[in-house]
Amino acid sequence: MGIGTGFAIYFIIWWTTLFITLPFQMKPQFEEGEVTEGTDPAAPANPKMLKRMLWNTVLSGVVFLIYYLIFYVFDYSLDDIPDLYHG
Repeated sequence: MGIGTGFAIYFIIWWTTLFITLPFQMKPQFEEGEVTEGTDPAAPANPKMLKRMLWNTVLSGVVFLIYYLIFYVFDYSLDDIPDLYHG
């Protein structure tokens, strides 16, 4: 795997895990009791995006490491999965 391919795969994993992790531990403004004028009451009160981005980077690094180990270190491929339809 080249550096460009590795970076592209990592970026796709990072973007996917970002949307998976965004809703966790989010409290809407109406639950906090302070709704900023002009915003939706269901908008996050304090999203802490930098902290979320850092945790997402770590999580996507772990997922990418698992991907790399399976497909490049242990040399498995999709052809190694048994064909369930043709026994």
